[in-house]
Amino acid sequence: MRVVLSTYGSRGSVEPIAGLAVRLQELGAEARVCAPPDEEFAKRLAEVGVEMVPTGRPVRPLVTTVTPGSAEGLAQRAAELMAAQFDTVAAAAGGCDALVATGPLPATAGARSVAEKLGIRYVHASHQPVSLPSPHRPPPARRGRPLPSDVADNRALWDLDARIATAMFGEMLNTQRAAFGLPPVDNVRDYAFTDQPWLATEPTLAPWQQPADLDVVQTGEWTLPDERPLPAELVAFLEAGTPPVFVGFGSTPVRDPEGIARVAIEAIRAQGRRAVVSRGWAGLALIDDQDDCFVVGEVNHQALFRRTAAVVHHGGAGTTTTATRAGAPQVVVPQGADQPYFAGRVADLGIGTAHDGPAPTVESLSSALKTALAPETHARATAVAGTFRTDGATVAAKLLLDAVS
Repeated sequence: MRVVLSTYGSRGSVEPIAGLAVRLQELGAEARVCAPPDEEFAKRLAEVGVEMVPTGRPVRPLVTTVTPGSAEGLAQRAAELMAAQFDTVAAAAGGCDALVATGPLPATAGARSVAEKLGIRYVHASHQPVSLPSPHRPPPARRGRPLPSDVADNRALWDLDARIATAMFGEMLNTQRAAFGLPPVDNVRDYAFTDQPWLATEPTLAPWQQPADLDVVQTGEWTLPDERPLPAELVAFLEAGTPPVFVGFGSTPVRDPEGIARVAIEAIRAQGRRAVVSRGWAGLALIDDQDDCFVVGEVNHQALFRRTAAVVHHGGAGTTTTATRAGAPQVVVPQGADQPYFAGRVADLGIGTAHDGPAPTVESLSSALKTALAPETHARATAVAGTFRTDGATVAAKLLLDAVS
């Protein structure tokens, strides 16, 4: 059996797909991943023995140059991303038995069209429940298309979201489909999602609520075990004192990286703690040369988080899952997208705090850290970590193999 996996996004999107590809290969299938051509993704996939097909433009320059929340240039980027599905992904999927797609709607709608043309199994997967239509929550607003504030009925808002999505992407999708010899679709979102999407999240952290209109299959988180050793200099820092507080915002841009680094370090020091600062795509840096802080680049978060007193982060699905699995108390400072949802889940589970707003002050972050560093929060974080499953990628791989066979 041969499977092509298509994704477009940051590390939180690529790593789970890589985890599924590894499990598919362990079960005897051939798997290749279509992913952005960023060097760090190519390196990571090569490390775990997964073939990568570079697809679309690199993600990092797009993320770091676009104003957060801005719709400027969105139509062009969406058209390019969709075209890459009909071109690069279609070529990679030739001779395959199934196509699994995740990522932005232009990518997944294009990917399903490719699967339709080739007559192969298609699965839409999401790494968070926020974007899947549910009567229990409103849809996230699409860039440049705010939802009306005077409508409270969630189903009505999801219906409106479907119309907005088709207005934004319908013409470009149907133009590509016509060139492929395929008929037009009249609901881009629901076409891409299908009636039975997969939700690749840990049920304890991000459950799918019933009843719902979609027949969602929750497989569990697609974990890619990270066996990379921590850098020797980082290990020496960790062993030189008490467990530090980690602070990092992953691939999420922040408006004032210098200011947020200063606030974080001062708040951590106010608790008598040391700090490990992750540069991330925001380019966080140390604020002085004191020896109680250490800066890192790309490192093994699975190993590092187990050795921290707490993790201050943006609330991305990947980082939140990794920190929760490690049993690390968290302070989530959400910047947008699905991050407020994960911040709320951390608070609801009692494994940390959700900061109110994207721009903390020393006082607000110090207050949040006091809660996160409390013994009862640590105990709760340890207990919740013990409930996490580790077989989500294996479950998904077996489901796919069974469905195709």
